Amino acid sequence: MDYDIFKLGDVTLQSGVTLPNAFLAYKTYGKLNEKKDNVVVYPTAFGDQHVQNEWLIGNGMALDPEKYFIIVPNLLGNGLSSSPSNTPPPFDRANFPSVTIYDNVVLQYRLVTEIFGIQKIALVVGWSMGGIQAFQWGASYPDMVERIAPFAGAAKTWPHTFAVMEGVCAPLLSAVQFDSNQLNHLTTADMRGAGRVYAGWGLSQAFYRRKLYRELGFDSLTDFMASFWEKVFMTMDPHNVLAMSWTGQHADISDNPVYNGNFEHALSSIKALACIMPGSTDLFCTAEDNKYEAGLIPNADYQPIHSIWGHFAGRGINPADNKFIDDNLKRLLMLSPVG
Repeated sequence: MDYDIFKLGDVTLQSGVTLPNAFLAYKTYGKLNEKKDNVVVYPTAFGDQHVQNEWLIGNGMALDPEKYFIIVPNLLGNGLSSSPSNTPPPFDRANFPSVTIYDNVVLQYRLVTEIFGIQKIALVVGWSMGGIQAFQWGASYPDMVERIAPFAGAAKTWPHTFAVMEGVCAPLLSAVQFDSNQLNHLTTADMRGAGRVYAGWGLSQAFYRRKLYRELGFDSLTDFMASFWEKVFMTMDPHNVLAMSWTGQHADISDNPVYNGNFEHALSSIKALACIMPGSTDLFCTAEDNKYEAGLIPNADYQPIHSIWGHFAGRGINPADNKFIDDNLKRLLMLSPVG
């Protein structure tokens, strides 16, 4: 096991449901300095675990473990932190309670303060749903977080993104005739259709038109659909996917007792220096949505990733996109925080 477990005890979620014996899986890179001010929090995205974040961590990179203490907390529902697949009855599988982005960040706050005694965070960074968590950190703890850098992730799930995620879940629901009482019968084989649906959204039209899947080692579109998308999704537990999808669909940094649904106020309350990096051809976490959000954050810099890799411009696959993200993080970390 290459990660640690923070035992949270019985946790009352935003829904009011108490999840017994909850736990947060996390991995750290580098060392916490004496002042405890070299901290980077880098939450995971939908379907990812901490290893999928490691492409952005390394010597000479912005997230250099020789300089920074990098904490990667795993999203609840991802199979390592408390999830449908690893929680005993009565909260196993389809019975797992609804978990919000706000819940995740509250528990991550407990991790950094209770385990490490951290009071200042130099940077919160993340891709996709990790990016939403970066926004949430900035809004929930504005006096603690000095910088945020969400890439290919919005501050809330806009209606079109909700519809996209609904389409990804539909094959799973269809497999049990949309009967919620039958959800516990789902298996990883039922994930095949979800992979096919997501294939049309993860990458741009130009990516497919130029047949860039060949750069990933696939000879044809048919091979790419089967050997990449289906294979990736069929490694996931269907109940974990449904749980994470719910979390993603209901993400909104203002949907909590602090902001009571006032989205614009939540954004304007972020004190951190912010570098907002949408993928220019992202089909469901759109650059337009991010531009609106960045315009409401007092100290935000809007830096689109000009790429035809769509949502996957932030996935760590395309070298040019990776360099753009890393360069912007280096620049952001050199700036003195506000106040």
